[in-house]
Amino acid sequence: MNPSACSAQAGKPAVVLLSGGIDSATAAALAKAKGYQLHALTCRYGQRHAREVESAKRIAVALGASQHLILELDLRRIGGSALTAEIPVPKGREMKEIGSGIPITYVPARNTIFLSYALAWAEVIGSEDIVLGVNAIDYSGYPDCRPEYIAAFEQMANLATRAGAEGRSALTIYTPLIHLSKAEIIRQGAALGIDFRLTWSCYDPTPDGRPCRACDSCMLREKGFAEAGIPDPGLGAAKG
Repeated sequence: MNPSACSAQAGKPAVVLLSGGIDSATAAALAKAKGYQLHALTCRYGQRHAREVESAKRIAVALGASQHLILELDLRRIGGSALTAEIPVPKGREMKEIGSGIPITYVPARNTIFLSYALAWAEVIGSEDIVLGVNAIDYSGYPDCRPEYIAAFEQMANLATRAGAEGRSALTIYTPLIHLSKAEIIRQGAALGIDFRLTWSCYDPTPDGRPCRACDSCMLREKGFAEAGIPDPGLGAAKG
């Protein structure tokens, strides 16, 4: 894993996992600033907060992505998460509670599934780089957002691909936010000119399509903007 990556990547293709939220948008903008040619990948996987896919479309356009591939999956058939099954989304939790344990909003093997698709597409387009917006807030509770997981997947990817097996190239998973807090990510995104109105965070939107402002993701967003000292133009409506 190479979180910082090289600063001179002019024209190199990178597959960017773009969820439609603050973190993935900022990671994509950082990759663009380093000169990567962005190939955005978004998964519509049966999540109840599918509004984020529309945000991902807008962000991909705003960042000038060369391509934006939206894959249709159905993880509802597996379930096991408040995001893919009829399980209530936790609301109004304390920050101490949010930061401990693996929450019911964890989707089993989601990042492994997403990274596998990203890896397949990277092989097809000749990319050696996958950009992923995992961060310090997420990996405290989500096992597939931790540095050791990313390093293990990267190692596996280089054993599993034709280019890796033939020694022609080595894949890197670029995780520029992995050691940043939400506030630091927001400041970074603001410096890169990200329009946060385009992003979405809420796990459980209201029937009229507004963020609930009480789920973990909404609350982490609100806290991040407050600590960054930047007004939230999306009024809490982003996917962290």
